[in-house]
Amino acid sequence: MGEDKSYYEKIGLKVGLEIHQQINTKHKLFCKCPTIMVEDGKFKTVKRFLRPSKSELGEIDPAALFEYMKHKEYVYEVPEEASCLVELDEEPPHELNQEALEVALTVALMLKSNPVDEVHVMRKVVIDGSNTTGFQRTAIVAMGGYVSDEEGDVGIKTICLEEEAARKISETKDRIIYRLDRLGIPLIEIATTPTIKTPQQARRVALRIGRILRATGMVKRGLGTIRQDLNISISNGARIEVKGVQDLNLIPKIVEYEVQRQLKLLEIRDELIRRGVKADELEEKIIDITETLKESKSKLIRKSIMEGGGVYAVKLKKFKGLLGMEIQPNRRFGTELSERAKLFGGVEGIIHSDELPGYGISQEELNRIKEYMDVKDDDAIVIVCGKYENCRRALEAVVQRAREALMGVPEETRAANDDGTTRYSRPMPGAARMYPETDIRPISITEDMLNRIKSKLPEDPEETIRRYIEKYGLSRKLAEELIDSDRGKLFEEIVAKWSENATLIASTITYTINSLKNKGLPVENISEESLKKIFDLIGRGEMAKEAIPEVLEYITVNPNVDVEEAVKILGKGGISIEELEKIVREEAEKVKDVIRERGVKAMGLLMGRVMGIVRGRIDGKIVNETVKRILEEELKSLKQS
Repeated sequence: MGEDKSYYEKIGLKVGLEIHQQINTKHKLFCKCPTIMVEDGKFKTVKRFLRPSKSELGEIDPAALFEYMKHKEYVYEVPEEASCLVELDEEPPHELNQEALEVALTVALMLKSNPVDEVHVMRKVVIDGSNTTGFQRTAIVAMGGYVSDEEGDVGIKTICLEEEAARKISETKDRIIYRLDRLGIPLIEIATTPTIKTPQQARRVALRIGRILRATGMVKRGLGTIRQDLNISISNGARIEVKGVQDLNLIPKIVEYEVQRQLKLLEIRDELIRRGVKADELEEKIIDITETLKESKSKLIRKSIMEGGGVYAVKLKKFKGLLGMEIQPNRRFGTELSERAKLFGGVEGIIHSDELPGYGISQEELNRIKEYMDVKDDDAIVIVCGKYENCRRALEAVVQRAREALMGVPEETRAANDDGTTRYSRPMPGAARMYPETDIRPISITEDMLNRIKSKLPEDPEETIRRYIEKYGLSRKLAEELIDSDRGKLFEEIVAKWSENATLIASTITYTINSLKNKGLPVENISEESLKKIFDLIGRGEMAKEAIPEVLEYITVNPNVDVEEAVKILGKGGISIEELEKIVREEAEKVKDVIRERGVKAMGLLMGRVMGIVRGRIDGKIVNETVKRILEEELKSLKQS
């Protein structure tokens, strides 16, 4: 599809973002526990089973009901150094973390958003076990504002302060284990209006917001600390929420593939209408076909029967050929049915007639199934294996998804796959999931508080990029890399002393360190002090810039060795011009006959010999100039003789 703006405008693409970023405060949002991850140790455990309840409107949220129907047990590991009775829901929450609130207000002001007069905490129903209470606490901090973009400003809908969910450690069919260290870490949520027009614009807006968050110097970095949710829709389609996108570069592909999915689902809807399919014709009539397949060579079926299960099927009237239709790369409409079956029934998957014969089921067996189930030529069959109750729930979910195909695109929450495709996660939450939190007092946002925050607002990232380009002569790409590396402050400190090396400093603390990281080296062992010392040595002529990668690599694997010692061990100490000249003259004398024969063309040979001796000890430009000067002197001397 590419980035054809007119194409996306024609199909009515609308994208909204929800950015979730952990705030790096000293304490959690509603208690004094530190915001740290605990990887090792012995943990106390607590078991819970959560149930949905009716809201103040007398309704049960569909997403909460879906999670409850999984009938999973939740086990919580309790690290004492990073959790307390608040996380266990055995003690009321404390007052809202003032430090976290000020970070959220800082971001709001940078996005030209309007802070609320009073912050009220709400409860949002969540019973997937990620919160021991069965709800997440959230509070609107500001509304309005915008993000500038080359395709037009994108509005900010809300900026909220929330508590982070517990960390999932493992999951089985019947149980999920969470750890409570992450639960309660302050989280800022920024929701845009659904006015993003193209896949690439979605990435740019997410990047712009991410840079503003990092500019505060108060957000956590690393895998899982920032997540993007995407709300995507097209004309005649539906709003789909794709949750938990961590790779910024995956955003355009997710949008493109969701557009493709919705267009294909609309094609399926139109074909079903053309075939005259009615919702009431799709019956949840589950047929036991175990006897028909008891002699089958299919490993799946034989395994199910040997374990005391059976084989069950439903007929989807006039669905032939549609289950095998590709709706995303390597994903078919049958995949959507399979995901529902897995989640609602706990089965391993489905087999459908568009892929039969196959899976060990022969054409003869397929013919017997069709005859037994009274299947017509334009009908489809869906088969599952396992215990009857699981298969019943699975096939009922399959039929329900088939009925939804008549509507086109069902609203739902989906999860992102690594390749940019998505999978069904749960129904879309309803309005009934929010209600007031009565254990926390409202907090007034005063003019004094806002003025104090305004007086120390960070520089806008775009202004910082422009300043790096104009003041230090960096390319835009390098300036952006520097901003995104989180090492801007270090750059400013070093460049203030050695401004003539601005590009070298910037490329070292971005590209060079990233290159070492990509080699699998522990770059966290390179301290800011080590980087400062390296540029001090270069600035004083005591080390050549060419030696930087080698010295840094040595430090990564020898963290107890300081820069000066590493330079000495590697033999990368600087040499004076006098020493260099001596080396050049000695090497020139060794190849005097070649110089006499080749003249200026001997430059490459002489340069290579000298660099083999002095590489990493003096600037290559100085070596080149010295070799050229001495070669000219030698040629002049030879000519005179």
